[in-house]
Amino acid sequence: MTVAYFLLPLGLFGPQRPMTSWATFALVLILVAGLLIRQIQRDLLGLPGRPLVTILLLSCVALASFAAAYLALSRDGQFNGLRTRVDALYFTVITLATVGFGDVVPVGQEARVVVMLQIVYSLVFLTAGATTMTRRLRSLVEIRARSHHR
Repeated sequence: MTVAYFLLPLGLFGPQRPMTSWATFALVLILVAGLLIRQIQRDLLGLPGRPLVTILLLSCVALASFAAAYLALSRDGQFNGLRTRVDALYFTVITLATVGFGDVVPVGQEARVVVMLQIVYSLVFLTAGATTMTRRLRSLVEIRARSHHR
């Protein structure tokens, strides 16, 4: 997923194409949220499939989307200390982890809105996905433990 992030044509997004940038960002986040909810429902209903892999992949797509948005916003002077794809990915992970070292700072209003959106999005959708993955893994471990004790 990291390789895909570094290969994405992110030059297509930014201040020179604001409508395309915002529409793509919103569409990806809505699509990922919908697919995450669907996977969580499938897991809760016990339907077949590979929810762990799908939830992990969707979470990575969400993180890459936020990193791409931060990079695009940095081109418009919305961030202080964010210049490269690595900086954008770093800031995304730091924001997700709620650590915030202060070396990359959103200074523009749009950047601050996107940071707040990432925090709320992560709390709602990515946390729900992580909870589902944890519950599923615990269930698999319990099933294997019971089969080994027989």
